[in-house]
Amino acid sequence: MAFNMESLAEATSGAIGSLLSTTILYPLDTCKSKYQAELQVHGQAKYRNTLDVLLEAISSRQVISLYQGLGTKNVQSFVSSFIYFYGYDFFKKLYLKKSGFKSIGTRANLIIAVVAGAFTVIITQPLDTASSRMQTSDFGKSKGFWKTLSEGTWSEAFDGLGISIILTSNPAIQYTAFDQFKQRMLKKMKSNKEVESSPESLSAFSAFVLGAVSKCFATCITYPLIRCKVMIQAAESEGDSEDETELKARKTISGSLHAIWKKEGLMGFFKGLQPQILKTVLSSALLLMIKEKISKTTWVLLLAVRRYMFLTRARLKSS
Repeated sequence: MAFNMESLAEATSGAIGSLLSTTILYPLDTCKSKYQAELQVHGQAKYRNTLDVLLEAISSRQVISLYQGLGTKNVQSFVSSFIYFYGYDFFKKLYLKKSGFKSIGTRANLIIAVVAGAFTVIITQPLDTASSRMQTSDFGKSKGFWKTLSEGTWSEAFDGLGISIILTSNPAIQYTAFDQFKQRMLKKMKSNKEVESSPESLSAFSAFVLGAVSKCFATCITYPLIRCKVMIQAAESEGDSEDETELKARKTISGSLHAIWKKEGLMGFFKGLQPQILKTVLSSALLLMIKEKISKTTWVLLLAVRRYMFLTRARLKSS
């Protein structure tokens, strides 16, 4: 039972951390997504940067629309984080139990993380699609969750699923980059004549910096796919001048890549990279910080709930 309770506590604290970080950074995420979803037409674009999106919301008195789709996004964020952290923690402990190892290796850790991520994506993709469409809708014209999904077919609710599964490799790239950067730094410190002993680990600050750098590196590598995913899931704007055939073509990976190359060139694949890195790094930092702060409290609360249910069950049996 303790095994399941530990996994449940890990999943709950991770889900709460994801929920809070998503809410705090949601206006930035909305500005970023609307900017990423837009394609240039004849060399012209409505938004020059994410600040233009914010200014549009302010000038049109639609600041509250920066939070359009927040409810659906929070549900998606909470559910996906809960499933991911529970699955990751469960399979990690199951692997250690079956293998007899005291610790998990890098390769096994990455495989478990990717599998847990892919499993999570498949379950929560309709929520992700709906929240993206609501978020990228014209300000003040976002629709509810059911209406957003009901306007399309069931298969359209899974728009971007292929890219989402591919993007589960992002943590694997981040971890590999972190390990490579770490080994180089330790080697450099070891070769320093002023250092007498060989350093075995990095300081907390160095680890934090390398973590941020490796996350940025992973984001840069996978960013063209990240932008394609936003374009595939984005809502159609009233100002779109493209015909129906072009819009349908953009709903595939190859079609979105071709549209970016044709209309914006090579640099178009990295449009919105800066706000994406800012949002990703801040989100990861907030999620992990909140998760660590509340993990013990979550564990105590779950134990209290379990004890209460046990006592209630015992009283019912005795009566």
